[in-house]
Amino acid sequence: MVTGAELEAAAADSAGSFVGPRKKPFTHRGEPCKNCGTPLEGWYCYACGQNADTHHRSILHLIWEAIEGMFHLDGRLANTLPLLFFRPGKLAKDYMEGRIVRHVPPFRTFLVALLLFIFAAEHLIHNVRHQQELKEEREAAQLATPQGRKVKADEIRKDAAESRRERLADAAATREEDLKEEDADKAKIAQDYAADVKKAETRYAERVAEADALEKNVNAGAEALAKVHGKSGRVAATVRGLDFQSPETLEAGANTLADAQIAGGHVNIVGPDAKTKAAIKAEAAKPGHSGKHWSGEWFKERIAKAIENPDYYTLVLFGWAHRLAVLLLPIIGLSLALVYLNKRQYFIYDHLLVATNLLSFSFLTWALVFVLPGALAGPFLAIVLLWTPINLFQTLRGGYGSSVVGALLKTLIVWSMTVIAFASLLIALMLFTLSQM
Repeated sequence: MVTGAELEAAAADSAGSFVGPRKKPFTHRGEPCKNCGTPLEGWYCYACGQNADTHHRSILHLIWEAIEGMFHLDGRLANTLPLLFFRPGKLAKDYMEGRIVRHVPPFRTFLVALLLFIFAAEHLIHNVRHQQELKEEREAAQLATPQGRKVKADEIRKDAAESRRERLADAAATREEDLKEEDADKAKIAQDYAADVKKAETRYAERVAEADALEKNVNAGAEALAKVHGKSGRVAATVRGLDFQSPETLEAGANTLADAQIAGGHVNIVGPDAKTKAAIKAEAAKPGHSGKHWSGEWFKERIAKAIENPDYYTLVLFGWAHRLAVLLLPIIGLSLALVYLNKRQYFIYDHLLVATNLLSFSFLTWALVFVLPGALAGPFLAIVLLWTPINLFQTLRGGYGSSVVGALLKTLIVWSMTVIAFASLLIALMLFTLSQM
């Protein structure tokens, strides 16, 4: 008598013949398995599970096996990803309650998400740098024409006028604040104000003169292109020349570093007021204060080397990024253990499983932000910034069974600890990379 299960199996096998390739008949019955020597009864050894096929594959098949092995592109991926993005609480609960075989292993998902995040971040950095280089080269080409030089000179004059207006407004505001103080030295305040006004007017005149000279310079295009190619060396030299003990020198150096355009385009850095400058100088003049200690020579030299060799700096940075990113797992896991300290049924292993899901979601969404075109990246970034804490809330609410209020409070704690940990690791990574320059 044929059972219902046999009928279902026969129907499934018949349907499979229409949607997929027909399997070859098994002709190796009784032959020893090449792995363990057990006599074969079918395509897979019942003792060790190895495929009895000859394992001769085409190049395309080998490539597909490599991709499938790395990203685990099977039915479990279709089960895992929707839950990871839209029902993270259910995914966390499945993992913690042992329903694992239906999903991609969590640490595998984490590693793939981290890999995609690193690739996307590298793509973003290289793309931004490349676009900036193209923009500077286009501007240099425009300066080779009289019309282009006039447009650029007019931009410089406009920026100079705006900068002068801001400086004069800041100087007036500082004077008003100083005059409100008791026993204010009006003569000294007037003197400082006059010095600030003179400085603003002098800077304005210099910028206008630069614009006039640019408009008349027929070699401006070639000179600008030469500046583009030698920009790294000039910026590095400026960094090495920064003096942290002199507010005036530091402000001038900062203005040079902020010069984001070629041929005189300038982003003005407003320096400290007279009172702040006096305080800085007084602090530096105190007995026992070592100017050399605060000069930042080590830091300046490393920054300059990073500017001179941006590709090497990026290589080292991303070479260590994935290592430090793994440290986020125990940090988030321990933060989850802290907020659920009263729930003894959950172990560190459970918290680490949840941490892998949270980080996988974050890495995948941020990777998408990095690769999207500029017009779409901004709106999607806003969505991600809102979506990430909501995803965390859903995880705690559904995975741990927290109440709405409890999940909100725990989300705030875990979210804050995660942001602080990520920022700290990022700063540590950048400083460590500088130390390798």
